[in-house]
Amino acid sequence: MADQSTQSIEVDAPPEKVMAVIADFASYPEWAKQVRETEVLATDDTGRAKQVKLTLDAGPIKDVYTLEYDWAADGRSVSWHLVRGQMQKAQDGRYELVPVGEGRTRVTYTLSVELVLPMIGLLRRKAEKMVMDTALKELKRRVEDLA
Repeated sequence: MADQSTQSIEVDAPPEKVMAVIADFASYPEWAKQVRETEVLATDDTGRAKQVKLTLDAGPIKDVYTLEYDWAADGRSVSWHLVRGQMQKAQDGRYELVPVGEGRTRVTYTLSVELVLPMIGLLRRKAEKMVMDTALKELKRRVEDLA
Protein backbone atom coordinates (compact mmCIF):
# COMPACT_ATOMS: atom_id res chain seq x y z
CA MET A 1 0.00 0.00 0.00
CA ALA A 2 1.14 3.53 -0.72
CA ASP A 3 2.32 5.92 1.99
CA GLN A 4 -0.35 7.94 3.76
CA SER A 5 -0.71 11.71 3.71
CA THR A 6 -2.38 13.54 6.60
CA GLN A 7 -3.69 17.10 6.98
CA SER A 8 -5.86 18.88 9.55
CA ILE A 9 -8.04 21.98 9.65
CA GLU A 10 -10.15 23.62 12.36
CA VAL A 11 -13.83 24.20 11.68
CA ASP A 12 -16.14 26.59 13.55
CA ALA A 13 -18.79 23.95 14.30
CA PRO A 14 -19.21 21.02 16.69
CA PRO A 15 -18.21 17.50 15.53
CA GLU A 16 -21.81 16.36 14.92
CA LYS A 17 -22.39 19.18 12.40
CA VAL A 18 -19.12 18.37 10.62
CA MET A 19 -19.98 14.66 10.47
CA ALA A 20 -23.47 15.45 9.15
CA VAL A 21 -21.89 17.21 6.15
CA ILE A 22 -19.38 14.37 5.62
CA ALA A 23 -22.23 11.81 5.70
CA ASP A 24 -24.49 13.73 3.27
CA PHE A 25 -23.14 12.23 0.04
CA ALA A 26 -26.07 13.46 -2.05
CA SER A 27 -24.91 17.05 -1.44
CA TYR A 28 -21.24 16.52 -2.37
CA PRO A 29 -21.67 17.81 -5.94
CA GLU A 30 -22.97 21.11 -4.47
CA TRP A 31 -19.78 21.86 -2.53
CA ALA A 32 -17.00 19.39 -3.36
CA LYS A 33 -15.86 20.88 -6.67
CA GLN A 34 -14.22 17.73 -8.04
CA VAL A 35 -17.16 15.42 -7.28
CA ARG A 36 -19.61 15.47 -10.17
CA GLU A 37 -22.01 12.75 -9.01
CA THR A 38 -22.62 10.42 -6.07
CA GLU A 39 -24.83 7.37 -5.63
CA VAL A 40 -25.34 5.53 -2.35
CA LEU A 41 -25.33 1.84 -3.29
CA ALA A 42 -25.82 0.36 0.19
CA THR A 43 -26.52 1.54 3.74
CA ASP A 44 -25.70 0.06 7.14
CA ASP A 45 -28.12 -0.77 9.97
CA THR A 46 -28.18 2.86 11.11
CA GLY A 47 -29.03 4.18 7.62
CA ARG A 48 -25.58 5.62 6.95
CA ALA A 49 -23.96 5.04 3.58
CA LYS A 50 -21.98 1.80 3.47
CA GLN A 51 -21.02 1.87 -0.22
CA VAL A 52 -20.94 4.99 -2.39
CA LYS A 53 -20.19 5.35 -6.08
CA LEU A 54 -18.48 8.65 -6.88
CA THR A 55 -17.76 10.33 -10.20
CA LEU A 56 -14.67 12.50 -9.98
CA ASP A 57 -13.55 15.16 -12.45
CA ALA A 58 -10.35 16.82 -11.28
CA GLY A 59 -9.12 18.22 -14.58
CA PRO A 60 -6.74 15.65 -16.03
CA ILE A 61 -7.85 13.05 -13.46
CA LYS A 62 -11.29 11.59 -14.08
CA ASP A 63 -12.55 8.46 -12.34
CA VAL A 64 -15.66 6.57 -11.35
CA TYR A 65 -15.09 4.54 -8.21
CA THR A 66 -16.86 2.89 -5.28
CA LEU A 67 -15.83 3.32 -1.66
CA GLU A 68 -16.94 1.31 1.36
CA TYR A 69 -17.35 3.27 4.61
CA ASP A 70 -17.00 2.26 8.26
CA TRP A 71 -18.60 4.75 10.68
CA ALA A 72 -17.38 4.93 14.30
CA ALA A 73 -20.12 4.39 16.87
CA ASP A 74 -19.18 7.63 18.67
CA GLY A 75 -19.72 9.69 15.50
CA ARG A 76 -16.20 11.10 15.64
CA SER A 77 -14.58 9.25 12.73
CA VAL A 78 -15.24 7.50 9.47
CA SER A 79 -12.85 5.42 7.42
CA TRP A 80 -13.14 4.01 3.92
CA HIS A 81 -11.47 1.80 1.36
CA LEU A 82 -11.75 1.32 -2.37
CA VAL A 83 -14.08 -1.42 -3.58
CA ARG A 84 -13.59 -0.75 -7.30
CA GLY A 85 -12.24 1.98 -9.49
CA GLN A 86 -11.01 2.75 -12.97
CA MET A 87 -7.91 4.89 -12.28
CA GLN A 88 -7.25 3.65 -8.74
CA LYS A 89 -6.26 0.22 -7.55
CA ALA A 90 -6.35 1.18 -3.86
CA GLN A 91 -7.63 4.01 -1.67
CA ASP A 92 -7.79 4.16 2.09
CA GLY A 93 -8.94 7.23 3.93
CA ARG A 94 -10.20 8.52 7.24
CA TYR A 95 -11.76 11.63 8.76
CA GLU A 96 -11.22 12.02 12.49
CA LEU A 97 -13.04 14.76 14.41
CA VAL A 98 -11.76 16.13 17.73
CA PRO A 99 -13.48 18.94 19.67
CA VAL A 100 -11.00 21.77 20.32
CA GLY A 101 -13.06 24.22 22.32
CA GLU A 102 -16.64 25.29 22.46
CA GLY A 103 -18.20 24.77 19.03
CA ARG A 104 -14.89 24.06 17.23
CA THR A 105 -13.61 20.83 15.70
CA ARG A 106 -10.22 19.75 14.41
CA VAL A 107 -10.78 17.61 11.31
CA THR A 108 -7.88 15.32 10.42
CA TYR A 109 -7.96 13.76 6.97
CA THR A 110 -5.70 10.81 6.18
CA LEU A 111 -5.50 9.50 2.62
CA SER A 112 -3.55 6.89 0.71
CA VAL A 113 -4.16 6.34 -3.00
CA GLU A 114 -2.55 3.87 -5.36
CA LEU A 115 -3.23 4.47 -9.04
CA VAL A 116 -3.46 1.84 -11.78
CA LEU A 117 -0.70 3.67 -13.65
CA PRO A 118 2.49 3.98 -11.64
CA MET A 119 3.34 7.45 -10.39
CA ILE A 120 6.55 8.68 -8.79
CA GLY A 121 6.05 8.84 -5.01
CA LEU A 122 6.86 12.54 -4.80
CA LEU A 123 4.26 13.41 -7.47
CA ARG A 124 1.66 11.10 -5.86
CA ARG A 125 2.14 12.72 -2.45
CA LYS A 126 1.91 16.19 -4.01
CA ALA A 127 -1.35 15.22 -5.74
CA GLU A 128 -2.71 13.72 -2.47
CA LYS A 129 -1.79 16.93 -0.61
CA MET A 130 -3.61 19.04 -3.20
CA VAL A 131 -6.72 16.82 -3.07
CA MET A 132 -6.73 16.83 0.74
CA ASP A 133 -6.12 20.58 1.02
CA THR A 134 -8.98 21.32 -1.36
CA ALA A 135 -11.30 18.79 0.32
CA LEU A 136 -10.66 20.17 3.81
CA LYS A 137 -11.14 23.80 2.75
CA GLU A 138 -14.36 22.94 0.90
CA LEU A 139 -15.63 20.91 3.89
CA LYS A 140 -14.85 23.80 6.27
CA ARG A 141 -16.64 26.29 4.00
CA ARG A 142 -19.71 24.04 3.66
CA VAL A 143 -20.00 23.29 7.39
CA GLU A 144 -19.53 26.93 8.42
CA ASP A 145 -22.02 28.12 5.77
CA LEU A 146 -24.63 25.73 7.20
CA ALA A 147 -23.85 26.47 10.87
